[in-house]
Amino acid sequence: MKRSFTRFSHPNIEQLKLQLLHWSKRYSTTVVLDSNEYAHQETDYDFILATDPFAVVQSQSHHAFTALQTQLHSHSDWLFGYLSYDLKNCLENLQSQNLDYLDFPELFFFQPKRLWIIKDNRVEAHYLSPYQPNDDWEQIMSTSDQYADSIEKEISMQHRISKADYLAKTHALQQHIARGDIYEVNFCMELYAEDANIEPHTLFQELNEKAKPPFAAFVQIDDKYLLSSSPERFLKRVGNRLISQPIKGTAQRHIDMVHDAAEASQLQKSEKERAENTMIVDLVRNDMSRIATKGSVQVEELCKVYQFAHVHQMISTVVAELQIETQVSDAIAACFPMGSMTGAPKVRAMQLIEQYEETKRGLYSGAVGYIDPTGDFDFNVVIRSLLYRKDTEYLSLQVGSALTASSNPEKEYDECLLKAKGVLEVLSKKMAINL
Repeated sequence: MKRSFTRFSHPNIEQLKLQLLHWSKRYSTTVVLDSNEYAHQETDYDFILATDPFAVVQSQSHHAFTALQTQLHSHSDWLFGYLSYDLKNCLENLQSQNLDYLDFPELFFFQPKRLWIIKDNRVEAHYLSPYQPNDDWEQIMSTSDQYADSIEKEISMQHRISKADYLAKTHALQQHIARGDIYEVNFCMELYAEDANIEPHTLFQELNEKAKPPFAAFVQIDDKYLLSSSPERFLKRVGNRLISQPIKGTAQRHIDMVHDAAEASQLQKSEKERAENTMIVDLVRNDMSRIATKGSVQVEELCKVYQFAHVHQMISTVVAELQIETQVSDAIAACFPMGSMTGAPKVRAMQLIEQYEETKRGLYSGAVGYIDPTGDFDFNVVIRSLLYRKDTEYLSLQVGSALTASSNPEKEYDECLLKAKGVLEVLSKKMAINL
């Protein structure tokens, strides 16, 4: 099937984005990607909404990448979806046996009948034939961008791991580091609610307006939702060029400009944070070298501090030239899961993550994005995100930090809460937190 192209105009792009988001409620499967006009991130599109599947690729770990590549061979068209962290099990001899109250598919992609793209105030509809966008445009124009409360009743957020248990587990992980098992590991914990009645579209709207992250993502698959305020890119392909931008190093923002600048400067100079970031950069370089032409892996930017709504983040940019005829799925698999959410060495770090964490990560620390008809792609890292089951009213927020030999467990715990701050502030209008 061919895809038609129609251009529209709208006087208020921000309003249009909200109208598209709420218009998509009529469909059970949707992906929204929003760069929030963040200039640094080499983003090809400002906003994308894909909905109404024509074809779906859904798979568990052992056949996931094969299924994805088969779909790409069958149809040279857009695919939108995600890869869950637990696809690690088909790439290495690993397993996932921790608690899972969400039960998302481990890999999910779909070919949309209806695709809306916004770039530089240009509004484009890319519809599969015979579907036409004109009637939809009228419906979108009549869709309100304002809705009722996103949270119907108080949400009681609980910690899956108590602070005392967190400190004990981080101490145990540091003993592994002292023995030489690993150099660094990303250790995460879950905040959750078992009786959360939320309106996901409106809550995503509120989260996005507050944080304005460069890799925001909204995913709906029936009663399963992801609301992501991610600041991090996992992997992007443009032609034969690969780009990865791992984040390691976090500091709090402050209202006082002098204090805020000092915090950023301290982060930039921190030997601990730079060491953590550099270790992950080396891991990314190693992953990329598996599918890159010899000598092409380069660090374009090392340990640069960028500002976001609630935190300063230390970001590096690693690039490489992809080997000719490398399949899309092989390029993604070579770098997955991302080093910033695992550790070094990667396989041993993932074994310890499974041993010490108490919740299956699932889509958290996975990746959401798209693959275009040419095979180019762009995926985020699923962090700073809510995962939600509407049918069970289970709401999950996972946060983590990198542990090294020099880490202070108390400060790492505080860093986890800092990373959750933006999401929790949106929830806080009707929220109780039980530590």
